[in-house]
Amino acid sequence: MFDNFYGLTGKPFQLTPDPEFYFRSITHRKALSYLGYGLAQGEGFIVITGEVGSGKSTLVAHMLESLDTQQVTVAQIVTSKLDEEEIVHVVAASMGLDIEGHDKASALTEIEGFLHAEARAGRRCLLIVDESQNLSVPALEELRMLSNFQLGNHPLLQTLLLGQPEFRATLQNDGGLEQLRQRVIAAHHLEPMQKSEIEPYIIHRLKKVGWDGNPAFDQRVYAELFEASGGIPRRVNQIANRLLLLGAVEERSRIDAAMLQSVLQEMEAERAFPSAAPSALKQKDPEFEPVKAMPTVPRVDVEQFEAALAERDAQIAELQQAIVELANQTDEAAANIVNPEIEIMREQIARIEAKCFEQERSIRQTLTMLIEWIESEMDSSKAA
Repeated sequence: MFDNFYGLTGKPFQLTPDPEFYFRSITHRKALSYLGYGLAQGEGFIVITGEVGSGKSTLVAHMLESLDTQQVTVAQIVTSKLDEEEIVHVVAASMGLDIEGHDKASALTEIEGFLHAEARAGRRCLLIVDESQNLSVPALEELRMLSNFQLGNHPLLQTLLLGQPEFRATLQNDGGLEQLRQRVIAAHHLEPMQKSEIEPYIIHRLKKVGWDGNPAFDQRVYAELFEASGGIPRRVNQIANRLLLLGAVEERSRIDAAMLQSVLQEMEAERAFPSAAPSALKQKDPEFEPVKAMPTVPRVDVEQFEAALAERDAQIAELQQAIVELANQTDEAAANIVNPEIEIMREQIARIEAKCFEQERSIRQTLTMLIEWIESEMDSSKAA
């Protein structure tokens, strides 16, 4: 992959959270301060919200590295659509508790016993709930009830809620969450990075994997990268990954604005699809009609799809890099023998890559049409 071409020791713009790459942007510094204050209180709720890809998970992973595991026991859950009974069992499971019979009363008893045991051992407990926007109001209220567990006057459980912007709106406006709102002791909404932070962010992540200035970046790239990403870290990473891949494929030592525009156009083309296609399909093909009786068709996980495509890109890049390395490592005596084979391999890779991109566009178009069409059918069913 491009990390080999540029002599990097790792992947600087991976999409999965890694505390090693934590970047102290203005909004993340504020969030970390609120986290520190909230954790020092040892009770109630701390709330961190932000757009998808804003760095919530990386922030928390960085925070966890600073905690003394001898003093704090951490339980973590990632929520889906859970009701008030399900959330209790999920919390119990995150604490390593196996509840016989799976009834709510037994789960609550086991959780309280666990919290008391931890307190007597000199440890306090922190529950981290990710994707909190998926929880129902009754489930959130159940989490508030868990915060009532005490040993004397000492609260036994503190909760950190992470969620997308809609969770912030729910928490602020839902009348059924007044008591939970009163328990929130610190809250912060992660904003996008500022325009001036894009360059230090890129350099920070590159230096973490041994970057020595190759490739270099034109100043215009940072400004246009900010505009294209909106300052959202994960979007910056997605574009930067593609930029470095293009740079390695074209054997560039400098990344310029023209390359960025090429990447952005390619990414935009991958998302493009005929807007009239869903309705046209429905009108011309009566085979689609019976799907109206399927309102529970699962949604496509776009992030998983993007990850699969990124893996495909990486595989192609690794093949290309293997060719580059083979060409570089071949001594002059063998060059005349190997070089023709390399050219054949290059042609094969080019054909495979072209075919893959064409398949990718077709898959994206088909999935996007189906998603929008299914959603419209579900909306029609609900309205009926």
